[in-house]
Amino acid sequence: MAERRTNPKVDEFLRKADKWRKEFEALRSIALECDLTEDFKWGVPCYTFQNKNIVLVHGFKEYCALLFVKGALLRDPHGVLVQQTENVQAARQIRFTDVREIVEMETILKSYIHEAIQVEKAGLKVDFKKNADFDIPEELQQKFHDMPALRTAFEALTPGRQRAYLLYFSQPKQAKTRTSRIEKCVQRILDGKGLND
Repeated sequence: MAERRTNPKVDEFLRKADKWRKEFEALRSIALECDLTEDFKWGVPCYTFQNKNIVLVHGFKEYCALLFVKGALLRDPHGVLVQQTENVQAARQIRFTDVREIVEMETILKSYIHEAIQVEKAGLKVDFKKNADFDIPEELQQKFHDMPALRTAFEALTPGRQRAYLLYFSQPKQAKTRTSRIEKCVQRILDGKGLND
């Protein structure tokens, strides 16, 4: 039954996986046993319910993870969900360094996946911070004051692009580094491009 919902792109991904192959295969099996449909998005296996993304399987240098797209809405009674960085608003990961951990947690993982499906069925949405909730660095405010066209161009960007710039500009502790980052991005913003476009 699970075989019908597999995706050839995921088969290929697993064939090429040097690291975490056993872990990926165990996570794939668990996701398919939860009646999710296998897809391949963003270069990783993605498991969906009625075309809604539920979990992704991905690997990093130190660990591999089962990422719950709306993990912030899950109860997490076992305290296993990890927020990847403080800027990640919706997604949460459960991390693994060995296939045995996955096998031992199979029942827990399935319960979290079933809860994630219920969250989707209920139509629950993560309450994202608005861009207005993000601090605009002083240096960028000054640049907006000096170049009104920059503010206009910035406000015309999509919310995601605005957020990416605000996070990037705010990270450095030193004002000169923040100013340097802003200067380097002025033309991109004026051209209507995002940080990673």
